[in-house]
Amino acid sequence: MNGDRLQFTYIGGPTALLELGGVRILTDPTFDPAGESYPTPAYTLRKTTGPALAAAELGPIDAVLLSHDHHSDNLDRAGREALASAGTILTTTAGAGRLGGRAVGLAPWQTVELRAGNGRVVHVTGTPARHGPAGGDRGPVAGFVLRRAGQTTGGVYISGDTVWYEGVAETARRFPVRVVVLFMGAARVPEVGPANLTFTAGEAVEAARAFREATIVPAHYEGWAHYSESQDTIERSFVRAGLQDRLRFVAAGAMQEFAA
Repeated sequence: MNGDRLQFTYIGGPTALLELGGVRILTDPTFDPAGESYPTPAYTLRKTTGPALAAAELGPIDAVLLSHDHHSDNLDRAGREALASAGTILTTTAGAGRLGGRAVGLAPWQTVELRAGNGRVVHVTGTPARHGPAGGDRGPVAGFVLRRAGQTTGGVYISGDTVWYEGVAETARRFPVRVVVLFMGAARVPEVGPANLTFTAGEAVEAARAFREATIVPAHYEGWAHYSESQDTIERSFVRAGLQDRLRFVAAGAMQEFAA
């Protein structure tokens, strides 16, 4: 693999395998089959599509970027089991406290090193995220920026479960990345209110304008019943904005390579 490029394999929901600089990184592991439900005292989440690849098919994982551990659509039952065979788990400070073991909490703008077997180093920086409207978010979430050691431009941003707000805008100002993975679908859970808890298509357009040089790769927009916007909705919004050339959907189970 060319260490200057990102290999992105979409598994489904918020789960993808990223290979950058020789480091193999998994985002928000969700490997349960379709049809599972996850009841809480306030609501029930329902999974409608299983993963395109099983955890056992992925090979060694150097690190997991876990945006948050307290919602099953970002870490389901089989996903929790997969953590045991992965390397470092990077997540929120609150999540690291709950998970223990190899989990490391990243505060916004805090950076850690991941070292590949070939000696190359990838830096992971925590970024702000807000899982819903101001004053009504659904608990702490982390986003992440990935850069190879010594890299000052380019890199990859993974939003985690967030809406468009000043914290994401500040990330765009600090990090002129080349690839932006946005958790979209305008997730809405009526029992907790009408507001979207992840990017709407319109908010993703705002993010694309802020990350001016980046390819936009949607994730976490299908596979669960609480998404309110489809791929068609996202595509239409980018066409209306004249930004369709920067939008790249990766089919579940497929790998696509990007300059990063």
